[in-house]
Amino acid sequence: MMVFDVKRPLISDIASAAGVSTATVDRVLNRRPGVRKVTLTRVLKAAVEVGYLDAADMNRRLGPTFAKVVFLLPQGSNPYLTGLNRYVREMAKLSVEPLKVSSHFIESFDPEALVQALRRYGKPSDVVVFMAIEHPRVRQVIDELTSLGKRVVTIISDLPTSSRNAYIGIDNFAAGRTAAKVMGRFCRAASGKVALVAASRAYRSHMEREMGFLALIEESFPHLTVIGPQEGHDNRDENYVNASRLLARHSDIVGIYNVGGSSDGIGRALRESRRDKAVCFMGHGLTPDTRTMLVDGTMDMVITQSPSAIYARAMEIASGEMAETTGTVAMEIYFSENLPAVR
Repeated sequence: MMVFDVKRPLISDIASAAGVSTATVDRVLNRRPGVRKVTLTRVLKAAVEVGYLDAADMNRRLGPTFAKVVFLLPQGSNPYLTGLNRYVREMAKLSVEPLKVSSHFIESFDPEALVQALRRYGKPSDVVVFMAIEHPRVRQVIDELTSLGKRVVTIISDLPTSSRNAYIGIDNFAAGRTAAKVMGRFCRAASGKVALVAASRAYRSHMEREMGFLALIEESFPHLTVIGPQEGHDNRDENYVNASRLLARHSDIVGIYNVGGSSDGIGRALRESRRDKAVCFMGHGLTPDTRTMLVDGTMDMVITQSPSAIYARAMEIASGEMAETTGTVAMEIYFSENLPAVR
């Protein structure tokens, strides 16, 4: 039987009785989000056992734990991110206590704008969910928020060198390798060039997709030469101009892989050059424009990640149902023949 000094119970006493860390006890006693209900109950019962709380206080603390959750998403012409933000805002209207969700747009590819938004919206919130930009200032503000007890969650593009609590998204390196595998199988020419189109290397997700693609092409399809990447900043007009120039300069392009968004600009360039049926074109994000291009044959394959899966996983983390983790959501792959119904 464990014996405690009932006159001066300590956090370490509660931790020992509950079988958890002192950091978890601190979260519970200070009403911070991110603790599973079963753990919360165990810690509070241990706090009563050692005399730190009375039963009435425990029952009050077992009531709803309120959490303010804020999503910060890049603003721009990327149809996937626009659709994700629309979905989050629709779900936010339906959010009820103990979780209250809001969503804000921020300037794309601008680390300083992201830093300011994280400070402005992150500090008054309990959980902040955002698409990370690879930059020292972003890492610094993440560390500031986690030191204040905020839960910081990156989505789609991660920043694993920071103190963020969790990542939600696909394995982007594997996505790049998958695109390369299918590209190599689809391109039957004895030799040819494959063009890479990127949004910006500010996003780790794009760098990881690029690295995975390059690695597997080199390993398995050495007859294909990769050119690029051309940065289009997820802008359909920039993607159109860049793709048009590439197609005009290289008559031997047999494939195009867009690691970012706004693929419709590339599709327009392919159609205008009348090479849309000759060039294998792959990209990311199942959106109205990519769906149309899959159906008409301009695109061959789309890799995507479900907005509903991202949102649901974020809510699990915010409510404490899911522990801090570097997890992934399912990588969904679509061709013209397996498109899901439009909802």
